[in-house]
Amino acid sequence: MGLLDQVLGAASQALGSQGQQGGQPDWPTLIAGLLSNGTAHGGLAGLLQQLQAGGLGEQVQSWISNGANQPVSGSEIGSALGGEGGLLGQLAQQAGVSHAEAGEQLSQLLPQIVDRLTPQGQLPQGGAGGLGDIAGMLGGLLKR
Repeated sequence: MGLLDQVLGAASQALGSQGQQGGQPDWPTLIAGLLSNGTAHGGLAGLLQQLQAGGLGEQVQSWISNGANQPVSGSEIGSALGGEGGLLGQLAQQAGVSHAEAGEQLSQLLPQIVDRLTPQGQLPQGGAGGLGDIAGMLGGLLKR
């Protein structure tokens, strides 16, 4: 099994309790792919920068820090990630769902994922958007 398969498997197992049923999109796999795609979207660091630039800086900082995670709505995620032509649109298309549904799913999953990928209260050093870093961190999710 390749490294990407391990990353996706770890994400699916760790977040599988979020309600994958029958024909529902595999959100952990889609999000893991988004986070591991360092060139197209900047990986974790690039995604967080886009959310911060979209007005969610306070929420993102709470997910990274060691304190409680501030909630975010699906519409806030949608605004920050750029509707139909942006990142949210691409993710919605891959999942085969509406932009609103994609935003809602991300609003539920991203705070948890970012919180777990930043256990020391900061982004990982040395290429935070790279697949290797994400693979190691997602592997740690299974131990919690």
